[in-house]
Amino acid sequence: MTIHIINGPNLNLLGTREPGIYGSSTFEDYLLKLRQRYPSINIQYYQSNVEGLLIDRLQQVGFSADGIILNAGAYTHTSIALQDCIRSLTAPVIEVHISNVHKREEFRHHSMISCVCKGVICGFGLDSYRLAIEALI
Repeated sequence: MTIHIINGPNLNLLGTREPGIYGSSTFEDYLLKLRQRYPSINIQYYQSNVEGLLIDRLQQVGFSADGIILNAGAYTHTSIALQDCIRSLTAPVIEVHISNVHKREEFRHHSMISCVCKGVICGFGLDSYRLAIEALI
């Protein structure tokens, strides 16, 4: 089984970016733990701050992967282009957020991609990614 985790803008700053919201662990450290917990799953990781590069990556893996975990960051709330891309893929996509976006600013309460994702997990910190893996399994 191959699962691709794709993170969007500013998630490369995990560990230093607003630790009160996002925690103090880097994603790379957490990724090692995920790979140790699920040794039989090929977990691939990609991060970009550029919307078009996220779309390129989704198109590259979205027809062969067993699942995609997508944290589109702020693009979640603005990107029709990501919605159109996800709609065209054959791999199931789970939308993930580290924080509970519904407890934050009003503009974060609406997702442009939820309607084309298999499910949404938010508010469990980095453990949201583990929960998404469990959902895909």
